[in-house]
Amino acid sequence: MLDSVEIIFRTFTSFILLWVFVQLLGKQTIAQRTYHLYIASITMGTIAGNLAFNIKIKFLYFIIAISIMGSIVFMLNLVAVRNHRFRKWIAGEPATLIEKGQILEESMERMGYSLDSLKQALRGKGIFNIDEVECAILEVNGSLSVLKKPQYQNTTKQDLSLRPTAENIPVELVYDGNILYENLTKHTYDEEWLMAELKKRNLTVHDISYAVVGTKGNLYIDLFHDQID
Repeated sequence: MLDSVEIIFRTFTSFILLWVFVQLLGKQTIAQRTYHLYIASITMGTIAGNLAFNIKIKFLYFIIAISIMGSIVFMLNLVAVRNHRFRKWIAGEPATLIEKGQILEESMERMGYSLDSLKQALRGKGIFNIDEVECAILEVNGSLSVLKKPQYQNTTKQDLSLRPTAENIPVELVYDGNILYENLTKHTYDEEWLMAELKKRNLTVHDISYAVVGTKGNLYIDLFHDQID
């Protein structure tokens, strides 16, 4: 019975210590974005797991081990943030696998990354033809960042030199039962058009809490609560 009580106490303690560890080191610990955080997560989990049920080892030893490991990781984080020279040794650095459309075989071999692994990662990005890739970088956390060649990139409004206009921006026309005449005068709508739209719905301005005209010219209306029955 005493052993069961001790295991319960150890389990709660291990959870609290891990929670404090994650809180101190931040969300990047959960994502395991760097080498030392990956190692620390495994080690701290192992120590906490043993603390929870391995009653043959003294409780104090686990506390010392988890405190030392937490301190080491905290210090490594500080060094990685403040010293660029040591950052790549502590946290690692990204590796370029494809540059200017060419696969860098030396970089692939150095990272132990096979062509099949590269193709699989590209398929995960929705790219089934490796010739579409301009640049591919293997990040420290193991994810692959990809830049497509210009001819395969999605077209944006900037590419088409398009700018937002009054015709494709929703316009608020009525608020709290009052017409916003300033918005009417700034756009292609007028009071006559608004009244005609309200008449179709058997409504007056005083019935409306909020009215906005959408990008396609449709009028969307929100009535006062006492009008909704």
